[in-house]
Amino acid sequence: MSVTKRLEILDLIRELPQQLNLSQKQFAAKVGVSFKTVNRWENGHTVPSQMALKLIEEMLLKMGETGKNLLSKYFPKAE
Repeated sequence: MSVTKRLEILDLIRELPQQLNLSQKQFAAKVGVSFKTVNRWENGHTVPSQMALKLIEEMLLKMGETGKNLLSKYFPKAE
């Protein structure tokens, strides 16, 4: 994964819970991972798996206009 793409994903992981008004723990539960995993993503120690990214993408699709904006920002080819 390129450095640029990795940084974009980290930005998304930081932004999405805020947009959804979720804590890291609540966001982790929605994605099906542990709080510790989300914390590692946010701190750049690891990146989400392809499955986690797919679940995040699905969350964005359900968010309406805000989700569409984030989707086009972080998943430009997904539209």
